[in-house]
Amino acid sequence: MDQKTLLNTISEHEIRAIDLKYCGLDGKWYHITFPAGRIENVLQRGVPFDGSSIPGMRSVESGDMVLMPDISTAQIDPFYETPTLRMICSICDAETRIGIKKDPRSVALRAHEYMKSTKIADKSTWIPELEYHLFDTAQFFSDPFSSGYTFSSSECKDSLPEDHDDLDGLSRQDVKGYHADTPFDRFYEIRQEMVDTMEDMGIMVRYHHHEVGLSSQQEIETELLDFPKICDDTMVMKDIIRRTALEYGLTATFMPKPVHNHAGNGMHFHMMLHKNGKNIFYKEGGYADLSEEAIWFIGGILYHGRALVAFTNPSTNSFKRLLPGFEAPVKLFYGLANRSAAIRIPKYANLPEDKRFEFRTGDATCNPYLAMSAILLAGLDGIKNKIDPAKHNLGPFDDNVYAWSEEKKAQLLSIPADLAEAMQALRDDHEFLLAGDVFNEELIESHIKLKLAEHEALAARPHPHEMMLYYNL
Repeated sequence: MDQKTLLNTISEHEIRAIDLKYCGLDGKWYHITFPAGRIENVLQRGVPFDGSSIPGMRSVESGDMVLMPDISTAQIDPFYETPTLRMICSICDAETRIGIKKDPRSVALRAHEYMKSTKIADKSTWIPELEYHLFDTAQFFSDPFSSGYTFSSSECKDSLPEDHDDLDGLSRQDVKGYHADTPFDRFYEIRQEMVDTMEDMGIMVRYHHHEVGLSSQQEIETELLDFPKICDDTMVMKDIIRRTALEYGLTATFMPKPVHNHAGNGMHFHMMLHKNGKNIFYKEGGYADLSEEAIWFIGGILYHGRALVAFTNPSTNSFKRLLPGFEAPVKLFYGLANRSAAIRIPKYANLPEDKRFEFRTGDATCNPYLAMSAILLAGLDGIKNKIDPAKHNLGPFDDNVYAWSEEKKAQLLSIPADLAEAMQALRDDHEFLLAGDVFNEELIESHIKLKLAEHEALAARPHPHEMMLYYNL
C-alpha cells in the first residue's frame, strides 16, 4: 500500500482514528492513537514519545525517539467500534528517522539486510506454530500474604467453571486432546473466526486444530511467510487470538506451562533460505536431502543454542515446559522426524521447494523480532564458519534420546535449566549476534537485566506448593 492508496482507504471507510502499534523489548505491543486528519503530518514527521517509560528501552536515546509508521502494515482494525486504521511502527531516532539500536522491529529489519549482504541468501521464509490455551476463566494474585491462581475450562472435567455442570457430558479427562473432533472441540468456530480474521489481514494459515491439552489447548500454523514480515504477523496473530477470545468471554494465554503436568505451549519455528528463487536447503542424496548449507545452518543454531534460548524462551515459565516426556526438547541435536530433537526435519517436506526444518525449543513468550533474528544470525554464522553438527555431538540422531542411558544422554549439550542460566549463556556467547550491527551490546545487556529481574522476582517469593511441602515440618 502506498500513501495515495492509504489516504483513499481512510476516506472510503470514513476512518476516524489511526492506531500506531510498536513492540517493546519485553515483546509486548504498545499503542498510541491520533485523529485520522493528522495522517500526512505523522507519515512525514512521526510521533515523538517517552521511550524511557517502556521496559528495557531506557538509554541515552530515550529522549529523542519517534514512532515511524510503516505504510505497508496498514490494516483496518477489526475490533474497534470507532473506524480505526492500524499501522505497525519502528522506533526511530528523531533526527535521522533510522531505527534505534534497541528497537526490536529494527533489529529484524537489520537482520534481513545483513542476510542479503552475506550473499548466502536473498530471502528467508518462516512458519511459526502458535500454541495457546483458551480458558473460560483465569484468576491469579500475588501479595506478601497470599498467592495463587485458578484456571477453568469447560472442556476438562478437572477444571470446570463454577456455572458449568457438564450436563451435555462433553467434558473429558484422562485422554489426549490432539485433533479432538467436534463436539468435544468446543471452540472450533471461535478458532475459525480467528483464522478468518488473520486471512482477511493477509496472513495465510495452513491449518488449525485442537492440541494435546484437554483444557482447550489450540494450535494455529501459518503457511511459509517472508521474514521480517512474519515477525509483524506473529504480533498480529497473538493480538487477534486474545481479542477474539475476549469477545466470547474467554481468555487466551500463550504461557508455555499454565497447567502442571499437562501439555505446554511451544512455538516451533520452521525456516528456509532462498537464493535466486531456489531453496538453498535442498540437495538430493544428502542426509534427509539437506544441502551442506542447511547442515551448517543447523550447526550454527545448535552450537549457539544455549544462548538462543535467552531470546526464544525468555520467561521463568518457559523452563517449566522444557521437561522430558512432553515433546519439549531439552537436548540440542537434530534428526529426521525426531520429536525429541531441538531441530526436527519433517519427512513430509521432501520436495526441493519445501525442504526445511523446525526449531522446536521456542515458545510464544518470546519477542518474535528478537527470537527469529537471533535464530537467523546463528544459522548464518553456522554457514560462514561451516559448523558441522556431527563434530560437536549435535546429531543427527534419529532415535528417541529419552530412551538412552543416563550416561549417554549426559554427553549431549543441554539447554539452560532456568532463565538465569540462559542469560549467562547469552553473556558468554553473543558475538554472532553483533554481525552486521544487527544486535548490539546495549540491547543484549538491557535484555539480560530485564530478564534477570523477572528471575529474581520469582525466586524471592514463597511458592504455593512450598506450603504443601514444608509448612508442617
